[in-house]
Amino acid sequence: MIKKVLVANRGEIAVQAIRNLQELSLATVAVHSTVDANELFVKLADQSVCIGGPLPTESYLNMGAILDAAVLTGADAIFPGYGFLSENAHFAKLCELYGIKFIGPSAAVIELMGNKSHAKAAMEKFGVPTIPGSTGFVADVDAAHQVAAEIGYPVMLKAAAGGGGKGIRKVKNRAEMTQAFLETKREAKLSYDDDHLYLEKDLSDAKHIEMQAIADQHGQVVYFPERDCSLQRNHQKLIEESPCALITESERAQLGQIVKQAMQGIKYENTGTFEFLMDQDHHFYFMEMNTRLQVEHTVTEEVAGVELIKAMVKVADGQRLPFSQAECGVHGTAIETRINAENPAAGFQPEPGRISQLHFPMGTMGVRIDTGIEAGSVISPYYDSMIAKIIVHLPTRSETLLKLERVLSEFQLQGVQTNRKFLVDLLHDPVMTAGDFNNRYVEDVFLKNWMERYDRG
Repeated sequence: MIKKVLVANRGEIAVQAIRNLQELSLATVAVHSTVDANELFVKLADQSVCIGGPLPTESYLNMGAILDAAVLTGADAIFPGYGFLSENAHFAKLCELYGIKFIGPSAAVIELMGNKSHAKAAMEKFGVPTIPGSTGFVADVDAAHQVAAEIGYPVMLKAAAGGGGKGIRKVKNRAEMTQAFLETKREAKLSYDDDHLYLEKDLSDAKHIEMQAIADQHGQVVYFPERDCSLQRNHQKLIEESPCALITESERAQLGQIVKQAMQGIKYENTGTFEFLMDQDHHFYFMEMNTRLQVEHTVTEEVAGVELIKAMVKVADGQRLPFSQAECGVHGTAIETRINAENPAAGFQPEPGRISQLHFPMGTMGVRIDTGIEAGSVISPYYDSMIAKIIVHLPTRSETLLKLERVLSEFQLQGVQTNRKFLVDLLHDPVMTAGDFNNRYVEDVFLKNWMERYDRG
C-alpha cells in the first residue's frame, strides 16, 4: 500500500502532484536542484532533498540521485509527472528493481510505445488506423526514395525515438530527400542518441486530436473526451481545448472504442494519451502515444469531471478506477492557454529572470490557474519557460472563449516578458473563434499576419 510518494519533477506539475497527494493523505517528498531550493513545490512538500546542480542531467534526469532520495526518505512510490524521466523505460525498470512503485505504465510498455516505428506496428496489429508510410525504419536514402514514391509526396521524415518536435522534417519532392534525410538523421543522433528514421505521408490540412485514457489492474478502461491541440508552433502546443468543436458524439464514441481496444491490446496500466491526425473527412490516423500525464490534462479533468493524478495513484496502488465510462462524458467546454516567459516578436526566445510582481485573475466561476511560481520566483534558463496554465471551463465554447480573453487581459506579471498578448490576439482571431483551424494555421497564417502587424507598430 502506497504511503509516501516522491515527486520526481519540478514547477507546476510538482505543485499539482503534491497537492493531490496530500489530499489523499499521503506523505510527499520533493526532490530539487540547487537553483530550485526556494521554489513553491519545495515549500509545499512534507520533505525535500537536493539532488544536484541546475543542469537537468545533474538533478531531474539523475536516476541514481532520485532513487537514493526515495530510499533515504522511505518513499514507496515515485510520481514522474511529464518531461524529464516520465517516459524513460530504464528508470521505470530501476524503480521496479528498487521495489518502488513507478506511478505509470510498465517499463515494457513505455519502451514499446516510445519507439514510434514499433508503436505504429503495434497499433496496426490492434486495429488502430495509422498514417501511410514506411514499415519499420528507412535504412538509407534509397529506401526513403522508394517509400516516398509509393505513398506520394509530400512526406514527413521523423526520428523513431523523437518527441517535442525535434527530428522532424517535411520533404516536398524527390530533390529535397537526400539533404533532408542526412540532416534529420544527424539531429536525431544528437538529440536522442538514436538515428533511426521512419517516413510518413504528410497530412498538412489536419487537426491534431488527442484522446486520453486510463486503465486499472482489474481490466477496466475509461477514455475521456478528446482534446483539440491543433494550435501549435514548431510542434509545441499553444492552446488546447476539449472537446473539439468539429467532432460529433458518434465520432467521439468511435475513437474511444479504438483507444480502448488498443489499451487492452498492449496491456496498458495507468494513464496515457493517443495522438491522432484528423483529416478534412474526419478520418483519424494514429501518430504516437504519450505514456504519461500531459501538460493539457487539465482540460480533460475539467470537461470529464475527474482528478487524474489521484486516479493514477489509486491505480498504481491496485485500486479500481474511481469513475466509470458513463460518468466521463462531455460537460461543457474547457480551453487552456500556456503562459510562457518568452518573446514572440523575437522568435519566441525564452526570457529568464526574477518575477517582481504577479497578479493572477482568480475568484471567478470556471477559472483554474495551475502554476508553480509566486512573486519572487525565478524563471531559470535551465528549464522549460512555462509560467502557468490558465484554464477556463464553462457550459459553452463561446462563453469559455469570452471569459478566457478577459482573464488573460487581466493577468499581470513584471520581471520577465511573456506571450500573454500573443495569446490574447490569437483568441480574438476569427478562425480560432470558429474552431475550424488545422495544425499548420498558427505558423502558416496567423503568426505571419501577427508579425506584420507587430512590425508596423
